[in-house]
Amino acid sequence: MLAVRTLLLPLAALSLTASPLAAQTASAEAPTSAAVTSGEFARFIPREDNRKRLDWQLWTDALQYMVLNMGQSLREAEGKPLAQTGTRQVYGHDSRIRLEGNRVMFSLMADEAIEPIAEYRRDLERIGGEIDIATLPRKEQLAYWMNLHNVATIEMIAANYPAKSPSRIKIGDDKVPMDRAKFITVGGVAMSPHDIRTRIVFPNWSDPKVIYGFFRGELGGPSIRKEAFTADTVDMLLIDAAGEFVNSLRGVEKYGKNLLVSKIYEEAAPFFFTDFEADLRAHLRTHAQEEVAGLIDRAEGVKYNAYVDTTADLAGGERQPIYYGSTTLSSADSLRVPPSVARLLGERYEKYEKLRREGLLRGRVIVLPPTTSERAQELEDAAEPETEPQGI
Repeated sequence: MLAVRTLLLPLAALSLTASPLAAQTASAEAPTSAAVTSGEFARFIPREDNRKRLDWQLWTDALQYMVLNMGQSLREAEGKPLAQTGTRQVYGHDSRIRLEGNRVMFSLMADEAIEPIAEYRRDLERIGGEIDIATLPRKEQLAYWMNLHNVATIEMIAANYPAKSPSRIKIGDDKVPMDRAKFITVGGVAMSPHDIRTRIVFPNWSDPKVIYGFFRGELGGPSIRKEAFTADTVDMLLIDAAGEFVNSLRGVEKYGKNLLVSKIYEEAAPFFFTDFEADLRAHLRTHAQEEVAGLIDRAEGVKYNAYVDTTADLAGGERQPIYYGSTTLSSADSLRVPPSVARLLGERYEKYEKLRREGLLRGRVIVLPPTTSERAQELEDAAEPETEPQGI
């Protein structure tokens, strides 16, 4: 039987260094309005005069161990699970959206895996200062900020686990909420996950799909991916993430005559939805499937939903002292898991069976035509010899 502590042990063996490779320039849209980045954060306004890029394969390798896919939303609210025999208490996830959004397996993570994640975050901080991240191609910068944000978020939740909600994690002597704590430093600038979103990325990228690249560690937020963002994949992954979120109950549902939308849009509104209802509806339609598009069109008003801030893991941010044997995670591995996790994995299995029966397990095909600037860069690259890979 595979011990729980060994599940993420391979992460500790990774050489966690993000190294720049030969350049492949990629453009991204600049904001349509003046950027609001100011003060010490102004140094991160994109300038694009550096041809390096970063290799994110090691973070992808780590995510393969840490993240469990939960599949697309069935748009079906789950009922309350039954209490375990002999107790009235319900352990683990019990929300109506508990089968939505991928999970980081914090409760199964070996202690030895946490420090390598912290070391990787420190490497990203160092690299961001040494090569002046704001000079990289825009898509390279975007991938950097999203990966750094998600690495730091996962690190901090893992270090403070168990925690029912990331919003309850307090950092430092001042007990600052995790999302606002400035425990990340790039180029001498201390910043929080919230700063990365609202003082660097949101002001300097015009497409609201960037909202979905940031993992907040919460069930109600955007889902964590099983692969790192790269300059080559960031557009595709963000479109897929936006589609998953908008078409889930976390993102959009109907309540009476109103449309209920996620609270994450409140944070993003000053940057992307200045005419809130009209702009948000237009954005949601871009990613909505037929059923959800109908809800968007018919709803009279827009209100925020009851955001679920429970930790996006398998156990609901708590440790249940009783364990079962389970082989649900994979056919090859056997793990000792608490009943609450075994129950969630059983519900996940039933969900996948339903997706399979309804023919909904097919992958999405996303076509990304090159922008004018990307095509011009392709022609320029064809006329120039490739630069040699560079290491840090």
